[in-house]
Amino acid sequence: MSARTSVRTGPRLPLVVTADPDLLDDLLRLAAAGGTEVDVAPDPVAARARFAAAPLVMIGVDQAAACLRARLPRRPRMVIVGHTPAVVAAWEVAESLGAEHVAELPAAEPWLVDRFAERPDATPPGRILAVMGGRGGAGASILAGALAVTAVRTGHRTLLVDADPVGGGLDLVLGWEGVDGLRWPALTGAGGRVDPPALLTALPHRGDLVLLSFARDEVLAVPGEAMAATLDAARRGRDVIIADLPRQLDDAAALALAAADRAILIVPAELRATAAAARVAAVAGLHCPNLAVVVRGPAPGKLKAREVARSIGLPLAGSLRPEAAVCRALEKGDAPAADGRGPLAELCKRLLRQLATDERSGVAA
Repeated sequence: MSARTSVRTGPRLPLVVTADPDLLDDLLRLAAAGGTEVDVAPDPVAARARFAAAPLVMIGVDQAAACLRARLPRRPRMVIVGHTPAVVAAWEVAESLGAEHVAELPAAEPWLVDRFAERPDATPPGRILAVMGGRGGAGASILAGALAVTAVRTGHRTLLVDADPVGGGLDLVLGWEGVDGLRWPALTGAGGRVDPPALLTALPHRGDLVLLSFARDEVLAVPGEAMAATLDAARRGRDVIIADLPRQLDDAAALALAAADRAILIVPAELRATAAAARVAAVAGLHCPNLAVVVRGPAPGKLKAREVARSIGLPLAGSLRPEAAVCRALEKGDAPAADGRGPLAELCKRLLRQLATDERSGVAA
């Protein structure tokens, strides 16, 4: 029986984390008896991108200590499983890891079949669209903010995540620096213990748009487990998640990029910017293969958008010409594309339609 690999379409599959071939064979057999296929990861590195979104996680006793060392976030419906007597060692790490149960085979086989057979909430998880700049000042934060505003205008419950600790701040892009709510520093000590409704209520929000940004008086790196817990909560409580990522990926940004259903690299139509973006794309593509380019004008050297995309080696998702109204709006504290008109708003609508099209067509990630 073969394991199913991760495909970003339809219901999420249970995740099995083990490199033990005998244990894997047994779990695949039990999953089949429960009427489901599974995603398989041999270790926590391979599991991390799928860990938060999986409806059920089965961690083999051979990987339990490694998952603890990798600081995977606590989450519901997580089970450590192994054969007797090897599973005895798992009790030492189960509580620290946050596992709800330790299952011993073969005695626990009927119970595991029932767990695999359970059908979680059929509501599709939220979609993650990551945005990165091909170079500094490319306009990634403005595009991310405009995408979030546009997503809300088109009827989607949306979370905008600022993952760039040295950026200008998405609260300024939206004009929300005075809006009350928790920022990243308040979440970094959560250790993965995040209740989705409580989190989304506690963050700065207006209507269906929720923002997670950095405190203006503190620069800190976001722990990977805090990002994983946030994305898990967002997938369960939002329709669309827009993540503004730095060009130099830290652990949290790399995790967000790996979890993204699609990523956009925004690149000015300039020769040096294109060269810099090619290096960013080479790294980003290792984490998210569904990566495309948006080219922003003006083009001093008359570079065409398709030439820029071809030089970087990525598909062209769209182009954007200069828009003075956006700059004026930002200076006044108005969010970009807030009125739903102009080239930026039209580009955002197209990118969000493409995100939905990727879902329906079953794009693999």
